[in-house]
Amino acid sequence: MHDFASSFSMAVSLLLSGDPVLWGIVALSLQVSLSAVAIAALLGMPLGATLAVARFPGRGALVVLLNALMGLPPVVVGLLVYLMLSNAGPLGVLQLLYTPGAMIIAQVVLVLPIIAALTRQVIEDMDSEYADQLRSLGVSRLQSVPTLLWDARFTLTTALLAGFGRAIAEVGAVMIVGGNINHVTRVMTTTIALETSKGNLALALALGAILISIAICVNALLGTVRSTARRAAFA
Repeated sequence: MHDFASSFSMAVSLLLSGDPVLWGIVALSLQVSLSAVAIAALLGMPLGATLAVARFPGRGALVVLLNALMGLPPVVVGLLVYLMLSNAGPLGVLQLLYTPGAMIIAQVVLVLPIIAALTRQVIEDMDSEYADQLRSLGVSRLQSVPTLLWDARFTLTTALLAGFGRAIAEVGAVMIVGGNINHVTRVMTTTIALETSKGNLALALALGAILISIAICVNALLGTVRSTARRAAFA
């Protein structure tokens, strides 16, 4: 009990003192996860919206596959990205393994299906509501994608926040492709795992508190965005 109290006290001290090691880890975590979400959004939102409005053979199978990919095991993603980026892999020439770039790629693979699948659901609902009006204006299904994406911008923010929540809490994939190298690829989740195994509970507790705070903020933002979207819908 005394050890836990001491560790908790040290964790609070780390948080309040602006410890450069602690906040360097937090900064790298945010950099990697925000970059991954941005890339996944640029790819996933148009993909999901196109899949929502397009009609072609095999579309149903693609929707099922996309939904299934939302549950990709992180360690499997880490392994596949590792094989792609290793010296013997097709992208080995880029020398990205054990760098933040490799961690971003792994998180993009994990987050993209989430953003794309949630976007498809939102845009499909909107398309069923506005399809007749858009067709009467001479707007084809594919041409309606930008309009629907813009009109659903508040609702789609929830997809971004969901993707960010998945990315920031990821440990397995980033551990495999990043290597958990101090001052290079060590992020919050991998540091918590390492420091806990070493018995350094102070740093682990401090980072855990920050992760919990981020989770609370994300959920608060989700609630705010949903309220804003509802008000916009009835405006």
